[in-house]
Amino acid sequence: MPRLITGLEAAKVRANLERIKERIAQAGRDPAEVEILAAVKYVPIDELDTLSEAGVHLLGENRAQDLEAKAGKHPEFRWHFIGQLQSRKVKQILPYVQLIHSVASRSALEQLAKHGTPDTQILLEVNVAEEREKAGIPPNELASYLQASPVKVVGLMTMPPFTKVPEESRPHFARLRELAQAHNLHHLSMGTSQDFAVAAAEGATIVRIGTTLYT
Repeated sequence: MPRLITGLEAAKVRANLERIKERIAQAGRDPAEVEILAAVKYVPIDELDTLSEAGVHLLGENRAQDLEAKAGKHPEFRWHFIGQLQSRKVKQILPYVQLIHSVASRSALEQLAKHGTPDTQILLEVNVAEEREKAGIPPNELASYLQASPVKVVGLMTMPPFTKVPEESRPHFARLRELAQAHNLHHLSMGTSQDFAVAAAEGATIVRIGTTLYT
């Protein structure tokens, strides 16, 4: 299991944030159009003040119980849920999040129908590479999920197949962009520390950054 990220320094995080924005600009995008989400799965709750000091405003948590604890103590941040969504956790996370990135099951839609509000917004997670044993909606089922959603779908999210070569993710990011355009969806959550520049070039509106922001 990865170690917790401790000893954060505001100046270092701020400098990393600027470097990430520079790389987004070098990829041909206006950094103002690409939100940088700090993934805080391994950042302890008592380190979050440092992120605020560094100018980080958007946080993403993977685990419902940690989201509840962190967002409850730090409402000054905007919070997104970015982990694999279990339908039984939908009710727990809804009071804290502005956006859920990872809706990918009919059971999650059923819980959103019960507990969502007119303000609830989600992204549908698409398994663009159609990998076995990976979460996500097959591309050919996207239209039916959009039709069935009881809350507002504002975009799509994906996790491409693991690779150490960022360029190998480009076709998958491009495919997600094409799916979003076909369904008139604006937001694209794609790209992490290793491949966010490629994701930005292919249209990401949210990139999910962990270690690159902290180290």
